[in-house]
Amino acid sequence: MEFFTAQLKQVFRRLRRAPMFTFLTLLMLAVGIGANTAVFSVVDGVLLRPLPYPHPDQLIGVWLNAPGVGLTDFEMAPSDYFVFRDHNHTFQDIGLYNSDSVSVTGTAQPEQVPALDVTDGVLPILDAKPALGRMFSRGDDLPSARLTTVLSYAYWQRRFGGAPSAVGKTLIVDGKARQIIGVLPRDFRFLDERNIALFLPFQFDRNKTFLGNFSYDAVARLKPGITLAQASADVARMLPIVLRTFPAPPGFSLDLFKKARIAPALHSLKDDVVGNIGTLLWVLMGSIGMVLLIACANVANLLLVRTEGRQQELAIRTALGATRGRIAAELLFESTVIGLLGSVLGLGLAWAALRFLVTLSPSGLPRITNIGINLPVLLFTLAIALLTSLLFGLIPVLKYAGARAGTGLREGGRTLSQGRERHRARNILVTVQVALALVLLICSGLMIRTFRALTHVNPGFADPADVQTFRIDIPSSDVAADAQVPRVEQQIRDKLAAIPGVSSVGFSSAIPMDGNNWMDPVFAADRAYAQGALPPLRRHVMISPGYLHAMGIPLIAGRDVTWTDTYDKIPVALISENFAREYWGSPAKALGKRIRISSIDDWRQIIGVVADVHDQGMNKTAPADVYWPVLLAKFESGPLRATRDIAFAIRSPLAGSQALMNQIRQAVWSVDAKLPLSSVHTLNYFYSQSMARTSFTLVMLGIAGAMALLLGTVGLYGVIAYSVSQRTREIGIRMALGAQQKELTLMFVRQGLVLTAIGVACGLAAAFAVMRFMSSLLFGVSALDPVTYAAVTAGLVATALLASYLPSRRAASVNPVEALRAE
Repeated sequence: MEFFTAQLKQVFRRLRRAPMFTFLTLLMLAVGIGANTAVFSVVDGVLLRPLPYPHPDQLIGVWLNAPGVGLTDFEMAPSDYFVFRDHNHTFQDIGLYNSDSVSVTGTAQPEQVPALDVTDGVLPILDAKPALGRMFSRGDDLPSARLTTVLSYAYWQRRFGGAPSAVGKTLIVDGKARQIIGVLPRDFRFLDERNIALFLPFQFDRNKTFLGNFSYDAVARLKPGITLAQASADVARMLPIVLRTFPAPPGFSLDLFKKARIAPALHSLKDDVVGNIGTLLWVLMGSIGMVLLIACANVANLLLVRTEGRQQELAIRTALGATRGRIAAELLFESTVIGLLGSVLGLGLAWAALRFLVTLSPSGLPRITNIGINLPVLLFTLAIALLTSLLFGLIPVLKYAGARAGTGLREGGRTLSQGRERHRARNILVTVQVALALVLLICSGLMIRTFRALTHVNPGFADPADVQTFRIDIPSSDVAADAQVPRVEQQIRDKLAAIPGVSSVGFSSAIPMDGNNWMDPVFAADRAYAQGALPPLRRHVMISPGYLHAMGIPLIAGRDVTWTDTYDKIPVALISENFAREYWGSPAKALGKRIRISSIDDWRQIIGVVADVHDQGMNKTAPADVYWPVLLAKFESGPLRATRDIAFAIRSPLAGSQALMNQIRQAVWSVDAKLPLSSVHTLNYFYSQSMARTSFTLVMLGIAGAMALLLGTVGLYGVIAYSVSQRTREIGIRMALGAQQKELTLMFVRQGLVLTAIGVACGLAAAFAVMRFMSSLLFGVSALDPVTYAAVTAGLVATALLASYLPSRRAASVNPVEALRAE
């Protein structure tokens, strides 16, 4: 212990005597280790940590495939749920759930709150136990049962102040009274859903259930010892039972479902929660790891310089009997202390970065509440500190702790210029830094090109920052008759249009990129279909007159829907340009053609063709859309259909301002004071969210690339500057013999460019090998894009030229007389 304490004191004494060395090494290590710790915290919280439920390996998401119609990973239907629940051999239980948004009225201002619709088994599958009251029972799922709800802990605290008397009270939800039967515990979180206020029971009527309506997410818990393959085989066994048990919906045939060839597609529930973020996070982890390697190379170079300054000390100690092992141990001990100090500072940087990340809450990053500094992260930081200490500490040990230690006495220190062999280690380290920096800069360049390509894709709408959107839902308790619903919606639309500065207003069932997707097949009257054949699925949107104008969606051919079309229930429709070209070759030829969803629906005449809208993101092909009026007769096998849940689009230069939203609320509540507004965003919010993952990746890789370029440049500058300082006598002799200042400067610039060229060659080879892992993150650019590679290489070489030139100027300023006298 005394030896350890003495060595520690010596290390700290040497660090205090070299404040610039200490500052630079600790800063580079803190940045490198801190960045790696922060990214590992994200990887651990998102990918590595199991779901926070008992036996998470038993939890699965139940999805379906339909190769007959080209569908993969689509949701379950109530008909599937009833059969899977009653006939399975592999599940402990199975349940359906769906995200929802409901209005709560009756006290203070109406509010729209996030909710989750569930069957009775969903919460017990996740081992949710009530903090107060009870959970849903099978009886609560019956269509004849009393309406009930379970509160989240946060909503219970906010709405009822945590009063136990809340259980048993009544909430008015979407205009209907629901009894509060329970409160969930504080620490319960449903998958990755955030801020759920209410849990509501589905009340499916089994006697009125048809095949289809694949709109419900499903979760199941496997029996102990059951594998995913066994569960898949069990679901495949039950799917024919579904077809035999339930009838096809009116207007559709049973053959249609048989020819779809529906099959199981089961995943672990964790995969459902995490999604496809894994590739991105591992790419970021590898990128930040490269930054740490560059930092280690820089620190190793600094340690080489520092150890060279101690050659005579090491030689004397060797002559006095110090063994090679003891000297090596002391040098490694110093590097370990430096590594641990850098890791402590890096841990502080990581903590601050993670707090900022959680506050920022980037879209598309799941399980963000799990991200933080915990025991696995601390162990990772310790491991990486020890590994980096070994990486940068071994180089001076191998170079100076062995037989070379005794040569320091013979070489005479400053009296001889160093040979190439003594520069070799530092040159190799700089080459490695340049190669790694090039790889990271190419990654950043490809993401910049991807982002640029996305911004140049026409989304199908204009000036999204000038469009304010929000949603309302008109319950049957407010407007009972479906035929009256669009009239109330038009009253609200007229009030909004009267707001100063508003140029146009419309509403629809879905705003582009808001995640509200309704897909169904569409039949064309001039096409022949085989018995049971299913036409391609199309995206369906209900729209009001003026919606296209408010959104800035161009009308390519024909006309828009009118209020006469809506109120008189005239069978008309609009379609997107890609749908028109797929079926009829051009928008003009599509006009007058007829389409419908169900075989017993009225045929509806196409009156207009609109521009394609990238509803599923700028990196996805625009879906083929069908636009219907908001009031329809004989549609989807029903007598009358009104669109009650609508999103308004208001075009105004004041979009996004609180002043405009205050006027919007007053306008809506002047028609119906019980209507809460939800999903209040500009259209630009949804547009930006569609590129959020690309933006996040670009920022992270950009930071990594900038750090790598800075560290690599510093390393190259340091090597050239040190080479100049150690070759002062040689420079003096050259100048005395007639060498010109320009020649001397060029000599050292050439040295830097040679190192850069070797690093670039190695970096290009590495980039060609690893860029395939980034292919899934790119859009509109190849992973081997020559423009990116050429631009990044040129930029790096230019930076290296500057980093070599600046210290080389010192060689030209050497006074030969002073240099020779000093030697």
